Amino acid sequence: MKASQRLLVKKSVNPANFNKGGLENTLSAFSLTMMGVGAIVGSGIFITPGIIAAKYAGPAAMLSFVIAAVVCSLAALCYAEFSSTIPLAGSAYTYVYTVFGEFLAWILGWSLISEYLFAVSSVAVSWSSYFQNLMSGFGLKLPTFLTAAAGTAGVSGAGFNLIAFVVVLAVSLLLVGGLQESTRVNSIMVIVKILVIVLFIGVAIFFVKPANYHPFMPHGVSGLVKGASLAFYAYIGFDAVSTASEEVKNPKRNMPIGIVGSLVVASILYVAMAAVLVGVVHYSKLNVGDPVAYALAVIHQNWAAGIVSLGAVVGMTTVLIVMLYGGTRLLFAISRDGLLPKVFRTVSPHTKVPVKSTWIFGIIASVFAAVIPLDKIAELVNIGTLFAFAMVSIGVVFLRRHETLQQINSSFKVPFYPVLPVVSFLACVYLMLNLQAFTWHMFGIWLVIGIVIYFAYSYRHSRIRAGLRAKESKS
Repeated sequence: MKASQRLLVKKSVNPANFNKGGLENTLSAFSLTMMGVGAIVGSGIFITPGIIAAKYAGPAAMLSFVIAAVVCSLAALCYAEFSSTIPLAGSAYTYVYTVFGEFLAWILGWSLISEYLFAVSSVAVSWSSYFQNLMSGFGLKLPTFLTAAAGTAGVSGAGFNLIAFVVVLAVSLLLVGGLQESTRVNSIMVIVKILVIVLFIGVAIFFVKPANYHPFMPHGVSGLVKGASLAFYAYIGFDAVSTASEEVKNPKRNMPIGIVGSLVVASILYVAMAAVLVGVVHYSKLNVGDPVAYALAVIHQNWAAGIVSLGAVVGMTTVLIVMLYGGTRLLFAISRDGLLPKVFRTVSPHTKVPVKSTWIFGIIASVFAAVIPLDKIAELVNIGTLFAFAMVSIGVVFLRRHETLQQINSSFKVPFYPVLPVVSFLACVYLMLNLQAFTWHMFGIWLVIGIVIYFAYSYRHSRIRAGLRAKESKS
């Protein structure tokens, strides 16, 4: 076999091996939906509607979220078909391994590691800021050098964000206790978060002024589209649901429900929040750090501001739970294929959780969150996600042509095939090309590191390639 063919060797899928990876099947459609909402609806719902309205779309910010939801739904439909056809851990990495081959799968898997790792780290830093604001209301305040990383504005010399460090370790501890316990806590927090959002909408809707909706599109269609580009990133996170495929009861039915359902719930919440916010306060005044709290102050409902801050902290906690979970299951899948050391695929016989993988991932993310400023660790999240969306979208075309997978009775098919997968692919590529040059440079450096690891370790330890070598030696 030629070297180029060895790089593109594909993962064979045997339906008889589904649900035999050592992980426990405990997740229902409701649990998956709560995971998706937990990942998508974080602190951003209390911030991005105001920024989009003030800078780009005006009162039409609600439509920006609708457009972004439509674009995301295209990728979500593609994820739903893959996850119901191949219910294995690893999400987009496993899908690409099956239809495109090992090297592209490694590149994508390595990119997703950056998405989950830096998403956890950046959210932990934001969680720390919100938690400090919440505590300051009780007169409690830690020294600056223990609450911000070195290089952060106002911090000189060494710095260590102790709160961000501790919260990541606390979530890691929750996850190693068992998936069922973790999802139960996540579901409770998601419900609390939704109630907080509904509380704001229920209070503020009585102060809506119709005059604030005029002009509806002050910056025209271009402002609406730019707002949609920013809103798109607010929806990132539903893909983490697909990493749970191997731990789901009846994945052919529940995976599509969880992925699409979480996106629908999140879309309703974002659109409702934006619609009420711009109705209460003129869009030109919403370019502030906390537009929801500002709106409550304008209508003299300060009593609800503390509840909203609590909702933001709870919201970010659910994001940490789901993204940390997604990262550990990704490492588990890559390690099971031999591309990473076996320590990442060791599953506890008691909790059915990859404990060592969870702690390793959690410790690295906690250290990043503690010592690196937020603006530096958030750069790789978006590009890694869009790359995964693009590959999964176009991968559906090859999935339908896969001889073995054609025989699997998938419960969900992307409608209007092949138009929707191709449109989704092009939309994701377009958004990638509009990212900042610095983001591409960082992405390039990350990929170079990944390629070095692949040829130094993964290529030689690949379990699929080992099987091929065994067959060649016999022949």
